[in-house]
Amino acid sequence: MTESGAQERKKLTPLVRLAFDLGPLAVFFVGYSFGDFFVATAAFMAALFASMAVSYFLTRHLPIMSIVSGIIVAVFGGLTLFLHDETFFRLKPTIIYVLFGSLLIGGLILGKPLLATVLGDAVNLTDDGWKILSLRWGIFFFVLAAMNEIVRLYFPDYWVQFKVFGATALTIGFAMLQTPLMLKYEQKNEESE
Repeated sequence: MTESGAQERKKLTPLVRLAFDLGPLAVFFVGYSFGDFFVATAAFMAALFASMAVSYFLTRHLPIMSIVSGIIVAVFGGLTLFLHDETFFRLKPTIIYVLFGSLLIGGLILGKPLLATVLGDAVNLTDDGWKILSLRWGIFFFVLAAMNEIVRLYFPDYWVQFKVFGATALTIGFAMLQTPLMLKYEQKNEESE
């Protein structure tokens, strides 16, 4: 009984998870609006690590994607603040998107849809469903990386707005568009007892 209670405590509701994911972005935008890019970067880093700490406290677990993102944020955010150069922090999303896209596509090539490992507790799909979903997300991450580079290089004055609002809206919209696929390939659990 206590084990099932511990398992329930280890899962965050989707709304809370979304708050942990979007909260640091909101802090970044506010920091940028009322300060400058470097204030926003420092505030984002503090908010991200605080949200990771609270998430770990509540669940006793950090997803691998959060750990990888945290390491990249620490390195590139630290370089941005130390060298006082925005380029590093603006490159961070491109590197994260390319890394995630490469891992998902690479996993498929090796016959292991890694998205099943990341989302396996929340979503139960057939093998074909995981393969298709992993391919779609892998391609989507590469598209986001290209978009980040286009905005970073050719429209730098709009990069903050793109990162906070554009990339976030695209990601949420893309996730919602995957619902029919997930429903089609959902693996039904048959409870024998």
